[in-house]
Amino acid sequence: MKKVLTGALVALGLSSGAALAAPKDPSGTWLTEDGRARIRIEKCPSRTDRVCGYAVWLKTPNDDKGQPRVDFKNTDAKKRSRPSLGHQLIMGLKPNADNRYEGQIYNADDGKLYDVSIWTEEPGELNVRGCLMGFLCGSQTWTRVNDVAPGQLTAPTGAPNGPRPDPEWAAAPKAASPSAAPAAAKPATPAAAPKP
Repeated sequence: MKKVLTGALVALGLSSGAALAAPKDPSGTWLTEDGRARIRIEKCPSRTDRVCGYAVWLKTPNDDKGQPRVDFKNTDAKKRSRPSLGHQLIMGLKPNADNRYEGQIYNADDGKLYDVSIWTEEPGELNVRGCLMGFLCGSQTWTRVNDVAPGQLTAPTGAPNGPRPDPEWAAAPKAASPSAAPAAAKPATPAAAPKP
């Protein structure tokens, strides 16, 4: 009986240790696969057990009239005038059992949120996988950048000249539920979301 109990405790210890393993920290600044944006990923200000991401540089920060690009396709009319540069697009990803971070990513191309998971396997590369309805998925590989591009936001999140946390998410961080994920045509964004 003692051997069985010892074996069970060892097995329990091994399985709980595996469950507690955390994914590699993806913090840093990443150039999207299409080269149109740099996304700064860091611990969320309101939930340090999660990671958030912000558009800190855009290849084309201004529209055809020379004005800063705004989030004009947002499904929330109140957010359509917010600047694209500096907005939060990765909404508090949490670690999962596959040693990845998962949650939602905002797609500025259509103004919708999509399910996303991110993880690192190779140094300097971030795998980003976005999904529609849980099974129509597309992936990108983002590249870590250590330099500062002209026009890149470098101040801390929430500071003047820094990226801005999404006020709604920051005020009430919640885990994304699979049933709450909106349906949409494709996960793609100039700031980040993977294309199918």
